Amino acid sequence: MNSPSRRHLKAAAVSAGSFVLFGVVTGLLPNPIYVRMIPRTTLDYLFLALTAGFLGFYTLQRTTRKSRDGKTATASAALGFLAFGCPICNAFLLALFSSSALMTYFNPLRPLLGVVSVILFAGLLYVRSQRTCTSCDVTSQQSKTHQ
Repeated sequence: MNSPSRRHLKAAAVSAGSFVLFGVVTGLLPNPIYVRMIPRTTLDYLFLALTAGFLGFYTLQRTTRKSRDGKTATASAALGFLAFGCPICNAFLLALFSSSALMTYFNPLRPLLGVVSVILFAGLLYVRSQRTCTSCDVTSQQSKTHQ
């Protein structure tokens, strides 16, 4: 098992790396490679920061045993990405729908997608923390009874 400081460092790296990667790819962090087609909003930056932070906390809570939480984390990260990404710059969405349909119907739903993403991530992290704390309590109680 990794030491706590090493786990914290890895979680911070995941959080910072995902913030920079998602920020550059979506144009929230200005760069010469990608130009965002719609204006940046405060909510875009909020959902970017929350998604990156939750990915860091999820990494911090990861254990070596198998779990099905990865699907929820992936869905939440994808919803978060759609919440702060530029809808008409997303090639996948643009292939499915026209740019006018995306701006008319999808763009107003982006804050809702962000809220759903945050709720999913917060719920996942809460459930994982309860599971982790319960197992820690059982382990500490067992070690006290054996002493």
